[in-house]
Amino acid sequence: MKKKIFFVALILFLIFLNSMLLIVSTAILNDKLSAVREKCLAEHYVIASSLIGDIQALEQRGNNVEENIDSLMRLHSRYLQGKGNRLAVAFCGEWIYESPVFASEEKLTAPPDTGYRQERLVYMKNGSRPVLCVYGSFPAPLQDYGLMYIGDLSDTIQSWRHTNKLLFLTGAAVMLIMSFFLFQFLNIIFRPLRQISSTSAKIASGNYGSRIPVHGKDEISSVAYNFNLMAEQVEMQIQQLEDAAEQKQQFIDNFSHELRIPLTAIYGYAEYIQKALMSEEERYECTQFIMSECSRLQNMAYQLLNMALLGREERKDSDCSLKALFAQSEKAMHMRAAKKGVRLIYALPKDYIVRGNMEQLLMLTNNLIDNAIKASRQEDEIRICAYSEESDIVMEVEDHGIGMEPEQVAHIKEAFYRVDKARSRAAGGAGLGLAICEKIIQLHRAKMSFISEAGVGTIVKLSFPA
Repeated sequence: MKKKIFFVALILFLIFLNSMLLIVSTAILNDKLSAVREKCLAEHYVIASSLIGDIQALEQRGNNVEENIDSLMRLHSRYLQGKGNRLAVAFCGEWIYESPVFASEEKLTAPPDTGYRQERLVYMKNGSRPVLCVYGSFPAPLQDYGLMYIGDLSDTIQSWRHTNKLLFLTGAAVMLIMSFFLFQFLNIIFRPLRQISSTSAKIASGNYGSRIPVHGKDEISSVAYNFNLMAEQVEMQIQQLEDAAEQKQQFIDNFSHELRIPLTAIYGYAEYIQKALMSEEERYECTQFIMSECSRLQNMAYQLLNMALLGREERKDSDCSLKALFAQSEKAMHMRAAKKGVRLIYALPKDYIVRGNMEQLLMLTNNLIDNAIKASRQEDEIRICAYSEESDIVMEVEDHGIGMEPEQVAHIKEAFYRVDKARSRAAGGAGLGLAICEKIIQLHRAKMSFISEAGVGTIVKLSFPA
């Protein structure tokens, strides 16, 4: 692209420069020829006037003009010979006098026919050397006579050629200088494009953090700025895809692990029942364990189904009363908390309204309370409350259980992640509860944050737009 622009611009500049030089050269030549023409006309007039007087004087004395023409023209010829100019005199269409040098150079053609008009003919001849010819007939009664003045143009043409050479040498120097500056200018112009090309190659090779430096506010800078925006979007999309792929792989790995443990146990106990001799009590214990593991697998399947259905089925949002939500949650979770020996305390200073799906909000609340029950010790209290904060409606679930370390808080929303894996499996958990909660939060355009300290407890804070 740069080479094409360089050569096209250079060719256009050469055409323009040579055209201008040609015009200047032609103007100089015309000016020089015009000066020579005026000089030749002036000298022709002076010599013709002098010659007319001399011829009239000869005729008055009765002398023959043709016999004395050499002596009449000798002085004029000698004067002009030093300048390289020539003279010739015609009578009745024939030359009666020619400058001596003509014989050694070239023979004159017949004198021009002016028809006895008092006009002078001016024309150029380019034989062995270029000349300018001025011919004019004498006035009556000497109209049969005519004078030819031949001016040598060799010096004029030589001077013009020298000037021409200087012009074109200057033009060549200007062309070289302009070529250099044009090349440098194109380098400056195309530098951002080279940077864009280089950065594009880096991005294509996987270096998504590459950017182009932006200078100024011209069109190229605008392209560089927009390119950087595009690169940022590409980097962000690639990062999101990598994160999604990593999460999917992690989900598959965790899911395989969660399936392998109960299936191995179920297969082992089933094989033991089939091959070993045992009492009814041992058989009952084995089948009880198999049923427990099957129940856990069934619970995991239901939770996975809930995650898959969230956001796919048509939502029917409405104004949901937190008072009604707390009432339904208390009915559902009361027996679960009593079985663990944990007390649930619901605190609602006034009824708040949240826009959303009541079934999903109930699932969210119960999952959080269920996690708090699992983390609590006997006779602990779990506090569920709601209040207004700026433009949000906030709901909190607070327990005083085992709590979590900061690095554990960063992973608790991931599917199948457990803070205490042994305790969770014993409690029948699959590590999907908070993943489901996060999905519900996203659907309601809300925020979920955790404040936790190991051995102190955990506060889950839900912020809904009013």
